Amino acid sequence: MGNSAAQGETQKISARNILKGKVTEIVKGAITSHVRIDIGGGVIVTASITNEAVADLALEKGKQA
Repeated sequence: MGNSAAQGETQKISARNILKGKVTEIVKGAITSHVRIDIGGGVIVTASITNEAVADLALEKGKQA
């Protein structure tokens, strides 16, 4: 199937995958944040990363990531 998955199908994600999209939401917790990224085609990816990583990557709602 290549590197893309149709809606409803599952694709394994690893540190080697590079997904580009627009940040739609960042929900900060005490230590980690949940970052939602719209990668197109109606697909939203949610990542749980440290608050430090959010700052280091300069992630903000509406910006490309």
